Amino acid sequence: MVKAENITIIGSGPAGYTAAIYAARAGLSPLMISGLEQGGQLMITTDVENYPGFEKPVQGPWLMEQMKNQAKSFGTRILVDFVKDVDLNSLPFKIKTEKEVIKSNSIVIATGAKANWLNIKGEQEFMGFGVSACATCDGFFFKDKEVAVVGGGNSAVEEALYLTNFAAKVTLVHRRDKLRAEKILQDRLFRNNKVEIIWNSKAIEFKGNENPQSLKQVILENVNDGKKFIVDTNGAFIAIGHDPSTSLFKGKLNMDDENYIITKNDSTETSIEGIFAAGDVKDKIYRQAVTAAGMGCMAALEAEKYLSENY
Repeated sequence: MVKAENITIIGSGPAGYTAAIYAARAGLSPLMISGLEQGGQLMITTDVENYPGFEKPVQGPWLMEQMKNQAKSFGTRILVDFVKDVDLNSLPFKIKTEKEVIKSNSIVIATGAKANWLNIKGEQEFMGFGVSACATCDGFFFKDKEVAVVGGGNSAVEEALYLTNFAAKVTLVHRRDKLRAEKILQDRLFRNNKVEIIWNSKAIEFKGNENPQSLKQVILENVNDGKKFIVDTNGAFIAIGHDPSTSLFKGKLNMDDENYIITKNDSTETSIEGIFAAGDVKDKIYRQAVTAAGMGCMAALEAEKYLSENY
């Protein structure tokens, strides 16, 4: 009979790696199922300036590699595999991957979330070189420069307002003639003299320099008459929402109306005892590497307490 794992961590971003580090140091011999895209969203982030402990900017992929090596150094086993299904109805829990079925006494879900992108010409080319999905992460790089924000909901307006702390001018581009954001946010936006709004328009292409790589323009198209025009910009922030990677757990764990996993107050414990969620999979407010790492720590400590009381 195959012995169940003490703890299995699904996902390999800052939350997953931190959970693995703490669980491994507690002697739990954690298994991490990393997924096919190891490292989460920091793998597509160039300069990271706001992660504590580094005086100068570090590269996102390098930071993830360090976290992975640290987790492995304490005894974390990393399985490069993809989870297809989970059975959370009985103990031990069952995790079905592409290769095998894994039994585990506890699970930390750290599958993260992905920003929705426009999928237009130049977006991939300038991602990390002017095109971003996180003003909190990258706004500082655009001090006294002109930037654009694409979107019309709460996230877009919040990003635009945040960017006014750094940028000389913020242009909000929205494909409709009114915003979907809450009225209080709209009022703040309309009062800010650094903000210009371009209505009834959509971004269709990003253009810039190749060497060094840097964004210079966004090409817009009026959705009513089809006329195209150019807006000069040093940065473009895509704020059309995030999708948490939670489809695996639909109908099995409590989620909100945006499919983020709901956890207990001041806890990472989900609606099922022994199942914990950490990072962007449950956090739609902060979405930072450092907060994800903090939640990974919490999840491991809570899992350790759960295991000590039940096994």
